Amino acid sequence: MSNTVYEIKESSIADPGPLGLACFALTTFCLSMVNAGFVDKSATIVVIALALIYGGATQILAGMWEFKKNNVFGATAFASYGAFWISLGVFDLLATLHLVTIPAEGVWLFLLAWTIFTFYMWIGTFGTNRALMVTFTLLLVTFILLTIGATGNHTAHTLGGYVGILTAIAAWYTSAAGIWNTVFGRVVLPVGALKK
Repeated sequence: MSNTVYEIKESSIADPGPLGLACFALTTFCLSMVNAGFVDKSATIVVIALALIYGGATQILAGMWEFKKNNVFGATAFASYGAFWISLGVFDLLATLHLVTIPAEGVWLFLLAWTIFTFYMWIGTFGTNRALMVTFTLLLVTFILLTIGATGNHTAHTLGGYVGILTAIAAWYTSAAGIWNTVFGRVVLPVGALKK
């Protein structure tokens, strides 16, 4: 038997956070533009494509890389919201193709469940930074409004679109901070580190 010692080297990977946030921001922005009424509902097909590929599959990949970085918050958030987008993309695609009819109660249940998940992830942001806290605060408000909107309250649905746009802007800011602060080697966009 050989006495050779094999050394396992830990691989270093880039921070997947800015990618995951960019995926989330862009897809959220496009859907929210439809929900707010700024873009015609027929544009939903664009949202479906983004939900399946960028907001969905690519964001899940970012989540898996967060596991590699030992970031439980990032891994859970990106993998889960990536799955959210794929789920939404699938049932919107089936509805667009007139293969299924999605009952209003089913949409309400879907959004309520994601509101609950977002609530405890929002609590988790208290241990991260202010930029993520703002993003998740706006996201939680968005889900609450969309859940109320799913009961037939059109005003809440539209307001959910407006707050969703703000959510996307906050997520883009946080993503840009992760990129710019890294490539320029200094704080270009502050994220507001919290004292632990």
